[in-house]
Order: sequence, then structure tokens, then C-alpha cells
Amino acid sequence: MTGSEPRTAGIVGASGYLGAELLRLLAGHPELEVAVLQADSSAGKPLSELYPGLRAAYGDRLLEPADPAGLEGCEVVFVSVPSGRSQEIVSALVGTVPCVVDLGPDFRLKDPGLYPTWYGFEHQMPELLAGAIYGLPELNRAALTGAAGAPGGALIAAPGCYVTAASLALAPLVASGTVETNGVVVDGASGTSGAGRGLSAETHHAAANESFSAYKLLSHRHTPEMEQAIGASIVFTPHLVPMTRGILTTCYARASAPTSTEALLDELAKAYVGEPFVEVVEAPPATRDVHGTNCAHLTARFDARTGTVLVLAAIDNLTKGGAGQALQAANLALGLGETSGLPRVAVTP
Repeated sequence: MTGSEPRTAGIVGASGYLGAELLRLLAGHPELEVAVLQADSSAGKPLSELYPGLRAAYGDRLLEPADPAGLEGCEVVFVSVPSGRSQEIVSALVGTVPCVVDLGPDFRLKDPGLYPTWYGFEHQMPELLAGAIYGLPELNRAALTGAAGAPGGALIAAPGCYVTAASLALAPLVASGTVETNGVVVDGASGTSGAGRGLSAETHHAAANESFSAYKLLSHRHTPEMEQAIGASIVFTPHLVPMTRGILTTCYARASAPTSTEALLDELAKAYVGEPFVEVVEAPPATRDVHGTNCAHLTARFDARTGTVLVLAAIDNLTKGGAGQALQAANLALGLGETSGLPRVAVTP
């Protein structure tokens, strides 16, 4: 901790799972201090009533109503609200807050015409899409670094959780031409926290426990974002796993030329050399090995019999797939240590 005053952060949507994860991470950040906690339906409640595990860091602080005016003076604001809702909040903050990080999808897609099809709403702020910085540091670090110091500050669109795992697995191989860009298949399996705090018939414990199911076949809203980030045509199938946290993604692509498992592992290792949160491993990765961390574990195989490249990625959907990655991007944009407040050691066992 330096002798200077901590920089201030605000969270809109602090009552959700991503908001709570942000609060957990920020409690250990040496240079950022949470100044404002806002929520919609939970406004007026003590944070500790919703998340007793956060009381040690935040006491019985009350959640304030979501209001951009109440965030004046913050150096960074994290917005974690349902799709479509963040547009009005973010638009009121851009230009007044040096760094705005939207954890929702409202500013991820560069083409506003995709929103009605995949998200069911017309984008009301298309002029902000072009300037939004995609917040996947390993693939977009140059654009993120120091962005908050630019005129007008920075608007960062934090990636989706499934997209993060698939992009880290596939983007280097697509960029190098190692795999073909058509017919790429991504199977993603996620814990139930990916659906948020709101209950549904599918995510209720009685429905999800002791079951493994696919959902939103050919229609999951992360598909166009995945294609945009990876640069390939994707068939994506998400699955629900009866666990709380974690994503394991298995990706299949046709090799452009004969290769080997060793060559694929070497290519991924070189692509992520020096990256603090990406580890290329030989053994198949498991979600337990990244539980509660901002890390991604990757591995790859080449099947010479079919000419298929297989790449797997494991992340924690709430951390590297959400709040942790958002904080990592904000650290870069604000000129702070990239790893500040971000755990690399998993909760074990």
C-alpha cells in the first residue's frame, strides 16, 4: 500500500453474484476502495443481509438506489445489471467517470444490428459501441493500457464468461492460421451461478442437481460475441452442470495442415508467455484447479486420425469469466498493477 489516498470505485448492481464477487476482490485491492454500492430491487438493504460473508470487509453498509448521479467522484465504476439495462446508466457515466466497466453485454458487439436478434432489444446508444474497448486483456492489452487517461475516459466492455474461455483457447490458433475458421465447435459447461441470483425452473436446485443438460441450442446470445472475438464461424452449445462456479470449455476445429499435440501446446505457451493468469498445461484442466481465481488453464491435442484440433479451457465463471477480468481490465486502464486484487491460488480442496 502506498502513502497516497486510495482511488475510489463504485458498483452498480452490487447485490448480484458478479457484484458480490467484485466486492470480494476489491476488499483485497491495495489501491482501490469501494465508495458507492448501488442496486435496484435490493436498494435499502444492508449488504451483509444478502452476503454475510462480506461483512468483515464492508460491515452493514446499505445498498443505495441505482443512480448515476450518486457515482460522481468515482474513478472507476463497474456496472453489473441485466442486458439492456446498462445502456442508460453507462451513457450517463461516460465522460464524467474516467473508467466505466460494463460487465453486461450492452457494449460488447460492434454491430448494433445484432442486438435485436440475439438479445431482443434495439440498441439505444450505438454511437458508444465504436469507442468501447473489449476487455479481454490477454487479447486486447494494448487498447486497455492507460485508456482511462484518454480524453473522455474509457468505456470497457467486459467479455462474457463462455466467450472468455473459448477465446483464450482458440484465438491464437485462429490468428496463426493453425485451424480453419469454418465449422468450429465449442461445447461449454457452466456452474449454476452463471445464471445469476434470480431463480428459474431450470436453475432451481431440484432441477439442476444430479443432472447435466444442454440449453439454448444454436441460439445462445454469446455466439456472435464469440465469433467476433475469435474470428471464426462457431457452433456453440452451452451446458448446465450441478456445481456453483466454473466453466469447462471443449473446442473442436479442423487443422489447416498436419500438426502435433506438442506443436499446439508450444504455440499456446508462446502466445501466452508472461501472462500472469493463463497457464498452458499438459493434463486436461479441471474447474477445481481455478476455483476462486482469475486464472485460465488451457491444454490442446491433435487427433491425426481425423485432422481435428482439440482445445480445452477451464476458468471460474465469476472471476476470470466476470468480475476478476473486469477488475484486471480496470487495473490496466487506470495504470495500476494488473494483478492487484486478483487471486491466482485456487481454493483447494
